[in-house]
Amino acid sequence: MKVLIVDDELSTIKNLKYSFEQDNYEVESTDDSNEALKKITATEYDIVILDLILPETDGLEVCQKIREISNVPIMILSANNEDMSKILGLEYGADDYITKPFNILELKARMKAILRRTRGTSQKANEQTLVVDDFTINALGRKVSLHKQEINLTAKEFDLLLLLITNPGKVFSREELLEIIWGYEYFGDLRTVDVHVRRLREKIETKNKAYEYILTKWGVGYYFRNKG
Repeated sequence: MKVLIVDDELSTIKNLKYSFEQDNYEVESTDDSNEALKKITATEYDIVILDLILPETDGLEVCQKIREISNVPIMILSANNEDMSKILGLEYGADDYITKPFNILELKARMKAILRRTRGTSQKANEQTLVVDDFTINALGRKVSLHKQEINLTAKEFDLLLLLITNPGKVFSREELLEIIWGYEYFGDLRTVDVHVRRLREKIETKNKAYEYILTKWGVGYYFRNKG
């Protein structure tokens, strides 16, 4: 597995590098946002660990720029434990957010949870291609097209859409979605689900119209409406 660490704290990089290499991970690091973007463009990483505080750079902006060029899973690592910072991190495309100081075992558990869901999940996803209403989903390649136009989804957005679309009409509570998509290792809250549903809707729903695909069952949860 190949990991990119974007952080300006040498001690953090050193500790992470040592721990990851014990698990035979290949690790690269940088404290420069432009270099990080160049690396992500040129190299296929399995996950990026991103600090929010970088020299002369806003880590949230870096996260957003990464999302413009890649679907690589992003784990934010930050000393800021405020709820708004966590919500913004998810809004800008991160898959998870962990605060410093952190437990390395918890961090690695969360990484593994993200990667499990990135590399293949539900039994229904074993088919190479799914065609549902206006969507064409390459489950193995983890690609989605809507009206024959490819949509750029993050790992969690893809997992969320795949779960809902392969269970049309079934209402999932936020608690169920948090457990299924993020797993028991995730120590987040229910707002994480709402953030990802909102981001997914922004990418697949028609603006200025009522939702067509992902609907809300008020007081219960979310479901996919099969128009067929």
